[in-house]
Amino acid sequence: MRIPVSWLVEHLGFDEVPTPDELADAFTRIGIEVEEVSPLGPVTGPIVAGRVVAIEELTEFKKPIRYCQVEVGPEQVNNIICGATNFVEGDSVVVALPGAVLPGGFEIAERKTYGRVSQGMICASDELGIGDDHSGILVLPTGTSQPGDDALELLGLTDTVIELAPTPDRGYAFSVRGLAREIACALDVPFGDPGVVEIPEAEGEVWPVHIEDRTGCSRFVARRVTGVDPTAPTPWWMRRRLMLAGMRSISLPVDITNYVMLELGQPLHAFDAASIQGALKVRRAVAGEKLTTLDDSVRALDPDDIVIADDSGVISLAGVMGGASTEVQDSSSDILLEAANWDPASIARTVRRHKLPSEAAKRFERTVDPALAPVALERAAKLLNHYAEGQIKPGRTDVGVPTLPEAVSMPIDLPDRVAGVRYARGVTARRLGQIGCQVSVTTSDDGQTIVTAVPPTWRADLVQPADLVEEVLRLEGYDTIPSTLPPAPAGRGLTEQQRRRRTVWRTLAEDGFVEVKPFPFIDPSVFDSFGLAADDIRRNTVGVLNPLEADKNVLATTLLPGLLETLQRNLARGAKDVALYNVAQVTLPRAQQVPVPSLGVDRRPTEAEVASLLAALPQQPLHVAGVLTGHRELAGWWGKGRIAEWSDAVEAARRVGQAYGVSLRVVASDLLPWHPGRCAELRVGDWPVGHAGELHPKVVEALGLPKRTVAFELDLDALPLDDHRPAPMVSAYPPVLLDVALVVDASVPVQSVSEVLGSSAGDLLEDIRLFDVYTGEQVGEGKKSLAYSLRFRAPDRTLTVEEATSARDAAVAAAGERLGAALRA
Repeated sequence: MRIPVSWLVEHLGFDEVPTPDELADAFTRIGIEVEEVSPLGPVTGPIVAGRVVAIEELTEFKKPIRYCQVEVGPEQVNNIICGATNFVEGDSVVVALPGAVLPGGFEIAERKTYGRVSQGMICASDELGIGDDHSGILVLPTGTSQPGDDALELLGLTDTVIELAPTPDRGYAFSVRGLAREIACALDVPFGDPGVVEIPEAEGEVWPVHIEDRTGCSRFVARRVTGVDPTAPTPWWMRRRLMLAGMRSISLPVDITNYVMLELGQPLHAFDAASIQGALKVRRAVAGEKLTTLDDSVRALDPDDIVIADDSGVISLAGVMGGASTEVQDSSSDILLEAANWDPASIARTVRRHKLPSEAAKRFERTVDPALAPVALERAAKLLNHYAEGQIKPGRTDVGVPTLPEAVSMPIDLPDRVAGVRYARGVTARRLGQIGCQVSVTTSDDGQTIVTAVPPTWRADLVQPADLVEEVLRLEGYDTIPSTLPPAPAGRGLTEQQRRRRTVWRTLAEDGFVEVKPFPFIDPSVFDSFGLAADDIRRNTVGVLNPLEADKNVLATTLLPGLLETLQRNLARGAKDVALYNVAQVTLPRAQQVPVPSLGVDRRPTEAEVASLLAALPQQPLHVAGVLTGHRELAGWWGKGRIAEWSDAVEAARRVGQAYGVSLRVVASDLLPWHPGRCAELRVGDWPVGHAGELHPKVVEALGLPKRTVAFELDLDALPLDDHRPAPMVSAYPPVLLDVALVVDASVPVQSVSEVLGSSAGDLLEDIRLFDVYTGEQVGEGKKSLAYSLRFRAPDRTLTVEEATSARDAAVAAAGERLGAALRA
């Protein structure tokens, strides 16, 4: 939130106003992050108010150019070239005369341009450093100034803007009222609360309102102002504050609602009362309903959206943005002001669902003071009455009951014990009183002094003793708490499992894969793209109550959706040869989920309590997955390169197994989203631990991926940790190399042939490697030829050819008996 220092200190009783840097230090001390301190300007030299006397349109240029005569002082008129068109003759503007220097070191001088001599510059707000708007010239309200008046003083260009980022639990700090109270606590100065306003008694309802969803809306207040002058200008002091806070001036009614929101923290909405048909109803949207919002976008509403409707249908997306049908326009003279309290979680979901962030929603997401609605409406109504000559109707609609905080009790010395500091007597009660709590001190039956605090309505975050302790420690200063580091115990190094997991990361990185970290949240519709059956176990997911994105509301049961989405993003940005991997946990719900126990933080949980916590959590095994597309071996002067294929995914998975110290068996399989003819199941012994291969063509098409995209996924927690891996034996004797070519049915997996040869060749076989696969007329239809290189070696002697040949023949015979293999002629 951006706030000018002059607005902040207006509510504080300083004997001597601190500097902006001192205010920023105070905010930091009490836990509110300061993002930037920005002095306005610097602007030097002659900057004056002027009045446009005459405008000549220069039509010989491609873009609009105006030659203006501007009165910049008594009997002094300067000719100025300007490209903006948002002002007319008689308007008051800000003029930088020759010799002035604007922010960024931009010097103004008399110069010839567009065939005319320009004696200065008519300024926009961003050129003066008081806003970001460059849509047109800064036009001052009528009567604000006289030609020649010093604009530096008029615009308050000696002010400073502080940009703050309050934590999400402190919704009250998104207002001048809340931030001024924080500074008052930090610097121990008097605070004048702008939220203390006398509320007149209501004389009946001003408009009929029905709340049908009490969960979504706890309170709805309305006030009506008639006879508003729609052409009334926004006063300069208000426009200036809005600009410095980062808001553009729109019209007086809208500016007033924005101003009150920034000042008090209660968002308001102004309806054109003449456009409302019948009573207002607060409810959830109905499936199929649509709303054209103020940004002229037609939005399809979700049944979870809270809306305001009248007899014509939905007229506002509650807490987020109003509808175009009831927008306050230049002809609106009858205005209905609304202030309400909306459910924070519902507003947050609506914002994410419609991708529609707004200043109002930012505050409702963080909880708004439930007692503030009538105060904010009264403030806005009085401003309309004063500046737009509106007549405040005597009635007020106030429907619903605000939720008020409950009292919290704690031992008065609890902050001292938590911080390890002996605070001065009365500090706890004084600090809690400063933040608005109603404090009482009593003595318990055992003689302990107890402080009981009833939190103010704007502090819904104070619900337990720990929250009160935090407030005392925060306001007394975290820097006063002593810091003593405990001695670090001697480390025992990484566990065997940690070492092997790091080996997996290193192995894949060395193999050309790049690690990515996709979100663990997925859209359940991705399983439809995968072609998974309705009863597929991977569809059994754990939902997220308050997801970051409305459509990604479940936790992943497989790493492939996140990886493939990342692959899509890389391809969209021009990458063609991509190899990605991710090592992360997946979330698998238990068959019978038990509730999570609530444990205290005053002691270490027992072993039984830890076990109950773990039992309440879903299973979260660690997986590794990778995807490849494009060239696996890049083209260059050495050759054409090679496109990634299913065997590369299988080999990457086998390398992961080797890094873990296990040998993975490869068995033909059929599991979506892989291609049924190019999918391998990876096993440890007979236990499946993952799959690898080429993705199904329909999956590739549905996800917009390149053809032949391949992927693998393994359950690392299912891989055994074998601490007794045999050390390799090196023989000093020469090997005997023999080749063998076997003809088998095309349906026989290569892995099966390799296993039979390896297990039947005896202890003399040192290595077996497939070096050729052939299909064609020479081996017959439905057959394939597999050529293997066998390496035999004895550990204690020079092996003879006859011994190696005998071992090879035994392996070939076993292959023929078990798999129907025959030697290729």
